[in-house]
Amino acid sequence: MRILGRRKAGPANASHADFAEFVRGRSAALVRTATLLVGDLHTAEDLVQHALERAYRNWDRVRAAESPEAYVRRIVANLANDRWRRLGKAPAVPLADEHTAPEAGYGTVERRDALIRALMELPMGMRTVLVLRYFDEQTDDEIAAALDISTSAVRSQAARGLAKLRARFTVSADAPDDAPDNVVFFPFGEAS
Repeated sequence: MRILGRRKAGPANASHADFAEFVRGRSAALVRTATLLVGDLHTAEDLVQHALERAYRNWDRVRAAESPEAYVRRIVANLANDRWRRLGKAPAVPLADEHTAPEAGYGTVERRDALIRALMELPMGMRTVLVLRYFDEQTDDEIAAALDISTSAVRSQAARGLAKLRARFTVSADAPDDAPDNVVFFPFGEAS
């Protein structure tokens, strides 16, 4: 017996392969973004799984979007914002249990951990803008479209977020001599 008017959720078989390929190709980047937004890998994986589930239910529409990854990344950012509003505070889960000795490259890990901890202390809007701009390398226009805010709001959130990070960190003695005065140098081992 067939029930009329009901349609099975999710894409047709032909686009199911497209969705599976999208998940294989982009889920790691989505988890990285979510981890930077929420500060916890397990929560980030849950957010991405929920975002991918939403995308799967509407895959034909998502696939037709100009950038399916940007569409799903917006779902991830919205879910992270919703989670943050529900909690009403920064994540309570620590990023690392112990401090590592700054030998044999672990100092880089400590500096990265310090930066991520500082990001977690920022308000969610500033954090989202900084993560999308500097970790996902999106333009102001792409961020504005993803978050449904103006480009001037993106620039304002980025400037205020960077000012808060600068206030927390001192300029490193390892900074290059030709580094501009208005740039905080975080020696993480690679250019960012």
